[in-house]
Amino acid sequence: MKNKNIKVIISGGGTGGHIFPAVSVANELKKNNENIEILFVGAEGKMEMEKVPSAGYKIIGLPVRGFQRKFSFQNISFFFKLYKSLRQARKIIKNFKPDIVVGFGGFASGPVLRVASKKKIPTLIQEQNSYAGITNRILSKRVNKICVAYDDMDRFFPKEKIIITGNPVRQSLLEGKEKKNEAYTYFELQGNKKTLLVVGGSLGALTINESIGKNIEKIIENKIQLIWQTGKDYYSQGKAQVDKFNDAGIKVTEFITRMDLAYSISDVVISRAGAITLSELSLLCKSAILVPSPNVAEDHQTKNAMALIKNNASMMVEDSEARDILVSSAVDLINDEFRLNVYKESIAKMGIKNSVEIIVEEIFKLIDIDQE
Repeated sequence: MKNKNIKVIISGGGTGGHIFPAVSVANELKKNNENIEILFVGAEGKMEMEKVPSAGYKIIGLPVRGFQRKFSFQNISFFFKLYKSLRQARKIIKNFKPDIVVGFGGFASGPVLRVASKKKIPTLIQEQNSYAGITNRILSKRVNKICVAYDDMDRFFPKEKIIITGNPVRQSLLEGKEKKNEAYTYFELQGNKKTLLVVGGSLGALTINESIGKNIEKIIENKIQLIWQTGKDYYSQGKAQVDKFNDAGIKVTEFITRMDLAYSISDVVISRAGAITLSELSLLCKSAILVPSPNVAEDHQTKNAMALIKNNASMMVEDSEARDILVSSAVDLINDEFRLNVYKESIAKMGIKNSVEIIVEEIFKLIDIDQE
């Protein structure tokens, strides 16, 4: 594989949960074969059109959009944009001549993978969530291989096509596990106190933020240190709520650049239940309280969280209850060494460390099979 000229189209986006695994696989492909040529295909106006070029890859955008389940005038243009996207996908594949097309979910994956499969080009999709997205469910009947992160995915996909690979995570996080001393210095925190890490994504999570802001005093009273990522929209309010207590053990920030260090010293993590976040928690063996977002398609974050709950690998607080019980639940958990250890041991069993390598190996297998 090292010297063979290979062309790969990677499609997916809409959220970081789709984009990050796609970029990780692209990087691993390049690592394995420096002559490989990679082209991304995304959806116009979505975050992949910014994130992918910043990672060093070329991307072409399609006008495709999602179909609104509730009545919306946007659905009138859906079919026109889908038709146009299919035409553009045919042109892209004809000009680029890929050896394989890989999809990671999101609007753009549909047209590109559909065209590729009809042309008998090898295809592979990766599903990050425990509840499969509709695009991947539709494509599963056509593609050659389906990489998944959870058991029992034959509920959605043909069993003979499934391989459990896990979700690729940022390598920097795994390298940060032994950096506790650096982390305490970086965040100006003490090594002899328990630390609660709260993250809600780059934009923040309003319910989680309000739950923390309402109960800062309870965290301080229990001598718990806090690293609180608010996101940009809640930062000013969160900073004001923290400043009035003047406590050196509470660190509020709009965005955490060094997540490797934050994870390394956290005793409990409060987070939404996105698939990639849960994979990170699993690989880092972190005790967590999950607050699934109610504002995602098919409530898939709750289903992600339940995959851990049924294995006694974390606890869950519903979004509607968070303002009342989230912080008290966190205080109870962080002081319960037995439960902390149970969660750590259970969640560690769910992590697959070499996910990206397994996925890349499957990509190369498909190319070889097609060329034999």
